[in-house]
Amino acid sequence: MAAKQILIIEDDAHIAEGLRLNLAMKGHIVQIAPDGPAGLRQWKEFGPDLIVLDIMLPGIDGLSVLRRIRLEDERLPILILSARGEIEDRLEGLAYGVDDYLAKPFHLDEFLLRIDRLLLRGQWSQGKETDAAMPKNYLFGGNRINFETATAECADGRSVRLTEQEVKLLRLFVANRGKPLARGKLLEIGWGYTSRTTTRTLDNFIVRIRKYFEKNPRKPQYFRSLRSVGYLFDHPEEK
Repeated sequence: MAAKQILIIEDDAHIAEGLRLNLAMKGHIVQIAPDGPAGLRQWKEFGPDLIVLDIMLPGIDGLSVLRRIRLEDERLPILILSARGEIEDRLEGLAYGVDDYLAKPFHLDEFLLRIDRLLLRGQWSQGKETDAAMPKNYLFGGNRINFETATAECADGRSVRLTEQEVKLLRLFVANRGKPLARGKLLEIGWGYTSRTTTRTLDNFIVRIRKYFEKNPRKPQYFRSLRSVGYLFDHPEEK
């Protein structure tokens, strides 16, 4: 197999370095991120072919990292490697879009075989059209969001150029339609850095989104506030 780029997001330096060494011996190019925020940065900058992801990470937990990546990339192979190996943990990881799950402690040969299979599967899917979980265009209440061009056609006839952050939040809302989203999770997944953002930052973005898509922004129909929780995006099925 040709050399691939692999990102290890793991806060245990001993484990991370051991994995890096063994993957490098197979010819792969490996980078290590010691926490969630660094993992998201290196995912963008490094452009890995595969990610090995721990769950219990400093800064941002691994499942939030996973959800953030899946908003933009449904095909990137991701293997969770975690001490949390109960069936509930595995099901949660699979529900958020992980490709494989290996509990610690693990056998190195099994880990390397799983990596080989995920990389091979990734090669098979390259260049093939598959059904993506996130549509390129999303319609609701007479509004249309084009995630590919970062534009929106509003129900009142306006055309809006969306910022990168607005697109991230809208992807997150669409991916979780009908599910309450806590402010903390919106900040973690949408921004990647909880320390640099506040609930006021988030609320200001919601105000702007409501101005784009709500008939009456003061009485929102689609982007609703949930007291002491966060926000909920929902709408009736389009006919």
